[in-house]
Amino acid sequence: MTMDMEQSNKQFKSGFATLIGRPNVGKSTLMNRLIGQKIAITSNKPQTTRNRIQTVYTSPAGQIVFLDTPGIHKAKNKLGSYMVNAAERTLKEVDVVMWLVEPTDYIGAGEQHIIGQLKKIETPVILVINKIDTVKKEEILRFIDIYRKQMDFAEIVPVSAKRGDGTDELISCVMKYLPYGEAFYDEDTVTDQPVRQITAELIREKALRCLEEEIPHGIAVVIESMQYRKHIVNIEATIICEKESHKGIIIGKQGQMLKKIGSQARPDIEELVESQVNLQLWVKVKKDWRDSDFLLKNFGYHSKENE
Repeated sequence: MTMDMEQSNKQFKSGFATLIGRPNVGKSTLMNRLIGQKIAITSNKPQTTRNRIQTVYTSPAGQIVFLDTPGIHKAKNKLGSYMVNAAERTLKEVDVVMWLVEPTDYIGAGEQHIIGQLKKIETPVILVINKIDTVKKEEILRFIDIYRKQMDFAEIVPVSAKRGDGTDELISCVMKYLPYGEAFYDEDTVTDQPVRQITAELIREKALRCLEEEIPHGIAVVIESMQYRKHIVNIEATIICEKESHKGIIIGKQGQMLKKIGSQARPDIEELVESQVNLQLWVKVKKDWRDSDFLLKNFGYHSKENE
């Protein structure tokens, strides 16, 4: 760690900020935008993020360790319960909570549930109104006023994660509520996620996008092997699904769908590992894996309560 990063004086701030919100409001897109690199996967399907993904933003002013959590929603199985618990548990573990919402004047049951959770904590809450590029500017003030009446926010910041509007102001607002102290990570660190885990998530992202509405959300990806050679990385990965009928859809006619998933995932993985990649994909059926404690743990969804 450099002397600049050690910051022996009291000018450097460092702390933790969590990003919460209902599924599909753009949390992963915003986090990728803030750190300037793709770590969290994105898709138009809800509940894409399943683990707390820890990423790091570092500037001369300070260091923010972001926790991108699964969306808070009504759980339908053990995987869902794990995801909700992971999100709600972080609220008391961080210095700042960033609640991401869409620009709307309707505050539904999902948002009311989150408001109830936020009122129980003493952590400063920054309301982040995302997707402002989809509404007229004069409407944004109305949305701010509607949310302001719900609870006392430390800050309210309108942003567009897609375009990057308002993100510099958001970083400044988060920094304001962090304690002074040394950095937790080296300045070139952007995530604590293992390369294998990010690789698995990149494959899962492309599978979700390619399959669209053809299969339910119940797929996982396991990296079977990752071998580094001189000029190439050989990767074998298995896509896990819940039904035999899903397996056929994922493979596709003459293997075309599986090839499509692999060809779309390969460039992102090559950028990640900074090497040419030979990717081989397989498909296996694990019936009701989302309700199996053993399989959930095996696929990397660890819950503190269950350990």
